[in-house]
Amino acid sequence: MISFRPTAEENRLLQTARDFAREQIRPQARLAEELRQVPQPLLHQASDLGFFLLELPEWMDGLEFPLTTQVQVLEELAYGDLGILQGFPGTADASSFFRLLSENPQIKNSQCSASGCGFGFLDAVSWPSEWGQSLRLERVAHGYELNGHSQPIRLAHQVAGIIACFRDEDGEWLVLLLHQSETPWTVLAGDIRLGLLAAGCGRISFDAVWVPEHAVLARGEEAQLLVEQALSRIYIRQAAAEVGLAKAALDYTVEYTAQRQAFGQPIAQFQGVSFLVADMEMEQRAAHHLVWRAAAATDLGQENAFQYALEAILRSHRAVSFVTNHAVQLLGGHGFVQEYPVEKWMRDAQAQVMLYGCESQFLNQLGERTVSGQNYNRSTLTVK
Repeated sequence: MISFRPTAEENRLLQTARDFAREQIRPQARLAEELRQVPQPLLHQASDLGFFLLELPEWMDGLEFPLTTQVQVLEELAYGDLGILQGFPGTADASSFFRLLSENPQIKNSQCSASGCGFGFLDAVSWPSEWGQSLRLERVAHGYELNGHSQPIRLAHQVAGIIACFRDEDGEWLVLLLHQSETPWTVLAGDIRLGLLAAGCGRISFDAVWVPEHAVLARGEEAQLLVEQALSRIYIRQAAAEVGLAKAALDYTVEYTAQRQAFGQPIAQFQGVSFLVADMEMEQRAAHHLVWRAAAATDLGQENAFQYALEAILRSHRAVSFVTNHAVQLLGGHGFVQEYPVEKWMRDAQAQVMLYGCESQFLNQLGERTVSGQNYNRSTLTVK
C-alpha cells in the first residue's frame, strides 16, 4: 500500500518551517516592509536552516527536494509572511532552470552561489506588451540585440545574472543566460508598490544591448520544452506560497470572528459571516489540493503536468485574492489598520497576482493547449 503521509524527516522539516514562520518571520513582517528588504539576521537564519536550498540541484550543494516536499515547506513559510518569503534570494525562480540544466556547462560555469543563486528569471514570452513589458530581441551579426523593459521581477536590485526566455522576430524560442557584466541593464522604478515590498521587485531595462551567441542555453523545441518544464515548477511553488498566505488570512479571520461580539454574541454565529468564512475555507482547500496534484504529476514526469500547474496557479490566484479581500471585510474598520495583519496580506496577494500573471493569461494558455491538441511529442525531446 502506498502511503501519502510525510516521512519522519519531512515532519521534522515541516515543524522547523512552521516554528520559524510563526516565531521569526511573522514578527518581522512590518520591519521588512519598512526596510524594503528582509533583515539580514533573518536571512542568515533562513539560510542556515536550508530554506534557500530546496529547489537547487545537488551540484550546487542544494537539497533538490521533490516538489511534493517543497510545496509543504513553502506553504508553512508563506503562512508567516509572503513578502519576506519572496525576498529570500534562495527561493528565486531561476533555481528551477538551474535544476533542469544541471548538466549544461554554461550553467556550471555561471558562478552562482548555493546561498542565493544570484540569478533572476525574466519571462518575455508569456507577458504580452499590454501587460507591462516591451522587450524586443532581434538577430544581428554574431548574436542578438535586446531593447525595452520587462515586467516586474523579484529581487531585481540584487541579481547579477538573469535567465530569460524569448521568441525572436522569426518566432523561434530562445532561453538566454545573461550576465550584467556582459549584457548590462538598469533597474527601473515603478515596481509593485502596494505589496511584497521586501521582495525587491523592479523592471529590467535594456538599451540596444548586444547578446552574444554563447549566451543561448537552448533554442527551438528544446527551449520551448525547457520553459514549459521550468514554468511548471515555478507556478507550483508560487501557488503553494499563495495557499500558505490564504491559510494565514483564513485562520486569523476565524479567530477574530469567534472573539468579536455584536448584539451580544460572536459575529461568527451570524449566518452571513459563517457562510462567507465557509466559502473562504473551500477556496483555500481547493487551491491546496490542486497544488498537490500538480506537484505530484510533475515529480512523476506526467505529460499533463504543465496543464495541472496552470490550473493550480489559476485557482491559487483566485483563492488568495478571495480570502484576503474578504478577511479585510470581515474585520470591518480593523481590516484597514496596520495593527492588524490582514491589510498587508491583501496588498501582498494583489502584488503576487500581478507578479505571476493574470487570470486571462492562464485561461488563454489552457485554451491554446486544448485547441492545439499537444501538437508535438514531448517524449522525443530532451533538455541538455
